[in-house]
Amino acid sequence: MSMNAQSSPMPSFKLSRPGAVKLGGPIAPIYSLGLLFAGLLIAVPVFPAPLRAEVRSAETAASDRALGEDAAAYHALQEGRSDDATALLRATLAANRADALAHQLLCRVFYAQDVADEAIRECELAVSTAGGAGYLSSDCELWLGRAYGMKARRAGPVAGFTLARKVEASFARAVELNPGNVAAINDLGEYYVAAPFIIGGGSDKAHALAARIMPRFPASAHRLLARLADSDNNLATAESEFKQAVAAERSPGAWIDLAQFYQTHARPDDALAAVKSALAADRTHGPVLVDAASILTKAHRAPDLAERCLRDYLSSRAKSDAAPAFKVHLQLSRLLAARGDNPGAEREVAAAAALAPAFTRSSRTSQGL
Repeated sequence: MSMNAQSSPMPSFKLSRPGAVKLGGPIAPIYSLGLLFAGLLIAVPVFPAPLRAEVRSAETAASDRALGEDAAAYHALQEGRSDDATALLRATLAANRADALAHQLLCRVFYAQDVADEAIRECELAVSTAGGAGYLSSDCELWLGRAYGMKARRAGPVAGFTLARKVEASFARAVELNPGNVAAINDLGEYYVAAPFIIGGGSDKAHALAARIMPRFPASAHRLLARLADSDNNLATAESEFKQAVAAERSPGAWIDLAQFYQTHARPDDALAAVKSALAADRTHGPVLVDAASILTKAHRAPDLAERCLRDYLSSRAKSDAAPAFKVHLQLSRLLAARGDNPGAEREVAAAAALAPAFTRSSRTSQGL
């Protein structure tokens, strides 16, 4: 995701998922909410769609000044040190319960660990204390919408319906508060594509949003049009729009979107070529490497390259909670185990446990390990 249009002191993230839910009857929208949000808002070790955060090193000092007392916790979050980030943020909030950024960061700590209720609580506090328009308020609304989405994908039909409307309202409010918040624009567009009309989605809304953002954010507009065409099974138009997004932005993330499209539609060789173009354009070794590894693994192509992508990400200074390091260690452990390197896999599990012990234990338990 190119966040060049944003000047928020902390990076925001594009959250996206290709394709749309196909509904089969008059009550299907309600009962498909679990599937909708499983595809729309995710926080799992394997990232099936771009979660990108690009931060130029020249901006670091200014960002730290803007973050103030929350800088240490922010960096712990970016490095995947969940327990450290939590302890620092708890201490900050004990001294000042009205620190909206601290609440938002704590929300993101819980979100990264798939803990929906706590994430919602902290993001609701962030929204209530941020107040007014601007970058911080917009980002708080964005993360609140994502937290609602995380809970919605596990909720029953009635609760899921209510949460879905909250997701849409939070994303829309984030865009209203900061029309330059590209991450919020992308998430709102994804919602419009994936959600049925009964819960605030619809292609008309998506087309209107694409037209509105085209002059200022052409890459995001073409990407949204590609998602719409893909959801309508108009694959030629979708591919063309993804390629126009690449031409407009020339970013690794735009190439990853195209690679994801190819992988989803069983074109593994094209996916590999697009991934290689993304890696050639990459200068930061950030979360785009995790996207690339995930696509290669699903496409059953270049396992050595996938492993190198994950290792390069984990050794880089561009890690972020867009791709939590502890989840990437677990992703690498699965890749190594599949190749018969069980000692290497166990080392990666141990590395994950050192960063986020509770999450790692629950993750291994859920997998019967």
